[in-house]
Amino acid sequence: MSKKPTKPDQPTTQPTSEEPAEFSVEKILDRRVVNGKVQYYLKWKGYSAEENSWEPEENVDCPDLIQAFEDSRKKKEKEAKDDAKKRRKSDEGKVTGAKRKSTTGEEKKIGFDRGLEPEEILGATDHNGQLMFLMKWKDAANADLVPAKQANVKCPQIVIKFYESRLTWQTSEKKNDSKDDYA
Repeated sequence: MSKKPTKPDQPTTQPTSEEPAEFSVEKILDRRVVNGKVQYYLKWKGYSAEENSWEPEENVDCPDLIQAFEDSRKKKEKEAKDDAKKRRKSDEGKVTGAKRKSTTGEEKKIGFDRGLEPEEILGATDHNGQLMFLMKWKDAANADLVPAKQANVKCPQIVIKFYESRLTWQTSEKKNDSKDDYA
């Protein structure tokens, strides 16, 4: 049992005696914390969903329903964590699977071995002490990491363009008005 406060705009259905009416909680639907205090969203027995309400924990006197709700909530959180962990492991398997040899014994082709034309370098990184470029290919959806040494030989103009786009020039202004400085 729990006390359900009546809303000011609703007609009161309380008995005329001094003691307020007791309402029965059918189900706890949700939980939240407001200003450090726990509140539960309750479905009341015999009332429509429009009558559901948030009630402070101290007004909710149904420990069995609270326990069942909290157990269910914890179980769902644990399942969500387990699912996320499984997805991460599955994603890791996909990455390592791409590096493994295929069932035909042939290694999956990457980089310049795909026979595609390089379009641009998207970025650079260090991989096991080796400079690698993330290469975008013309007419291909996937980019590949390629060794910078390979890119320097196979597409030097694209490498130059990549470095030029990242150059920053520092200029120093001279207070001297003389034009002879540059002659």
